[in-house]
Amino acid sequence: MRVLIVKRDKLGDLLLTTAVFAHLKAARPEIELHLLANDYNAWVARDDPALARIWVYPRVRHDGRMRLAAALAHVPLAWNLRSARFDWAIAMGGEESPRAVRRAVATGARRVVAYVRDPARYGRGLTDPLPAPSTGHEITRMLSLLAPLQIQPAATAPVPGYRWPPEGDAFARQWLAERGLARGRYIVLGIGARFACKQPTFEQILGWTAGFRDKWALPTVFLWTPGRMDAAFYRGDDELAARVLAHGLPHVHPHRGTLAEALALIGNARASIMPDSGLMHFAAASPGGVVGLFADPQASGAAARWGPVGPRAHYLQARNAVAEIGADVVLDALEPLVADSPRFGSLG
Repeated sequence: MRVLIVKRDKLGDLLLTTAVFAHLKAARPEIELHLLANDYNAWVARDDPALARIWVYPRVRHDGRMRLAAALAHVPLAWNLRSARFDWAIAMGGEESPRAVRRAVATGARRVVAYVRDPARYGRGLTDPLPAPSTGHEITRMLSLLAPLQIQPAATAPVPGYRWPPEGDAFARQWLAERGLARGRYIVLGIGARFACKQPTFEQILGWTAGFRDKWALPTVFLWTPGRMDAAFYRGDDELAARVLAHGLPHVHPHRGTLAEALALIGNARASIMPDSGLMHFAAASPGGVVGLFADPQASGAAARWGPVGPRAHYLQARNAVAEIGADVVLDALEPLVADSPRFGSLG
């Protein structure tokens, strides 16, 4: 049986989907599992042992511009997908995604599964429409899409997995050594957030990093999203970061670089704390674990659906804004992660 998972969302969304890959393959080991993802997110599932193949399609629109070559590349890809003769195609996600549903239908798979409100809009190719659930974590919602394949939910919820590339360790060792830091002896504080209410304030950043220093003698590796706050497609944090860096704090070590470099530093951290974001989900899959920051669940995504998942994953959720969370609450949330690490041992 050949099954194609269609996943066109952001990095964190695809990382959460790796838990579904693992459960599906464990339940039905004979299945040949494929993934259709785009040229932005496909690398997240690189080397995933559950996958037989990753099919990659180029994004036609990028940074607000149309890419003609990308559009033309879809023609042979569509032909090859149909030629693969999939038994099942699943538009994977916890709610309806019209583009993902259309891509799944276009593969010509014998059975197509998706969450939809109005099945008629997708034609007869959509054979197994399901109503989208209104509650539950995103992973739980996605697992329910496996019901038409006679795959039951897991007794123990599966967790996402990420294969940390070895070249990341090499970068981290060099970057840390240049600053007199050691692996497993720092905390990553990230501030990048899609919604401002989930981002710590300038005063909190100063207070929290001082708390890490005073309570555990741990410095901070400080990460933020490059760009301006009023950027058209994704808000950046350069202005807030500049205010922090202007203080020249010796216990705060800034990093403004590539995503791969940021992931390498997260993968070697004692623990991480950061707002709800794709980076948060990677940190949840890291040896150090994460405390995720959530706020205003009605307007900006609730932890009940998007919270980090993993053995060392925790979160704090404020009623209106992360600014309401006190430093003592943050330190208490980090305590179990900092005190003992499966990779780096006890702090003492």
